[in-house]
Amino acid sequence: MSNLMKGCVFNIQRFSIHDGPGIRTSVFFKGCPLRCSWCANPESQNLHPEKMWDNSKNSYFTTGEYLTIAEIMVPILKDVDYYHESGGGVTVTGGEVLLQTPFVVNLLRECKKNNISTACETSAYASLPLFKKLLGNVDLLIMDLKHYDSEKHRSEIGVGNKIIIQNLDYAISQFKNMILRIPIIPGFNDSVNDARHFSLFLREHKVDAVELLPFHQFGKNKYKFLNRQYKYKNVKALHPDNLIAFRDIVKSMGIECNIG
Repeated sequence: MSNLMKGCVFNIQRFSIHDGPGIRTSVFFKGCPLRCSWCANPESQNLHPEKMWDNSKNSYFTTGEYLTIAEIMVPILKDVDYYHESGGGVTVTGGEVLLQTPFVVNLLRECKKNNISTACETSAYASLPLFKKLLGNVDLLIMDLKHYDSEKHRSEIGVGNKIIIQNLDYAISQFKNMILRIPIIPGFNDSVNDARHFSLFLREHKVDAVELLPFHQFGKNKYKFLNRQYKYKNVKALHPDNLIAFRDIVKSMGIECNIG
């Protein structure tokens, strides 16, 4: 019955090494309720397929397609031996997978039936019941925390962070295998003061480890190809060395902190 359902996917990336441990297949779902001004995958925001310019072919193409679980499992199952040998598996990401929770959950269950480890990258912006349903089917939760202040969060992302924090607290209470990441964005959350406030927030919410992600410009041209404005087009990318001071402040508060 689940294979009669369809989800909107814009990429299935085999041999991925950045979306969890080992060799993985990453399934990218379309649709996101957030509007991060720096989003590196703006083609993921719209829940439905859309036209995007292909500069190499000098023509438009459609990004996103509706696929059944059986169709998605075809490329996933090709690499089962690699998952098992490397400690990898399948990662569902986006966009925001929680916008397509019923379909995503069924896909994760199908992976588990085939003895494939599962991971999920999420902003955790959804109701707690939906988040619980998702969490119950992943072996590794990879979650973003973009700001400790709800109004500052709203100013660049379009929504506050109350729901996200509620779900973070739930995940921690379940002792879920989790990687919490903070994307460090110039002018938004990159100051020494931000490092101190993040540290206090993390201690208050019993988070003992965090990963910092330097702002990059990998998605810059996508905005042009989607005919959209990009607020950060003239902002320089950050490098790991730029985050050392931030990292050291977090570590000084007793929190394990790495730069991704």
